[in-house]
Amino acid sequence: MEYKIRKIKENEYGVLEEFLYEAIFIPEGTAPPPKEIIHKPELQVYVENFGKRNGDIGLVAEADDRIVGAVWTRIMNDYGHIDDETPSFAISLYKEYRNRGIGTALMKEMLKILADAGYKQASLAVQKENYAVKLYKNVGFEIIDENTEEYIMLYKFQNKNRTS
Repeated sequence: MEYKIRKIKENEYGVLEEFLYEAIFIPEGTAPPPKEIIHKPELQVYVENFGKRNGDIGLVAEADDRIVGAVWTRIMNDYGHIDDETPSFAISLYKEYRNRGIGTALMKEMLKILADAGYKQASLAVQKENYAVKLYKNVGFEIIDENTEEYIMLYKFQNKNRTS
């Protein structure tokens, strides 16, 4: 499948709400929540006034002449919050574009951008049952904490760039 990864344009920031909904993990056999769930304060922290805060960086994947996925980071007090200098990840793809390498490519490109910007680390939170845990481990995130439902994962840049 052909796809292109590029920086999100300011006039496209609205699609992040769509991908925020797509990012919600829905366990097998569970009904999806109503779309309005993304308007809860704990989820709006991911998208509200995107582009105006420190660490707001976004990429999109295009395929079939449309945006099919997005990855964005922001320094925020979210589920994966580590500290006020660590950007947190959000990523999702439309279901029909998953398991095609697009998510991995989005993650790797974002990690490169964050490293070039001088960040020391990046974090994310993911439900333990989510198949994406494997993706995050494959690109270099490590589990640093957990609760009953999710893992907090961290990617450290300084260890990746150091030579022995």
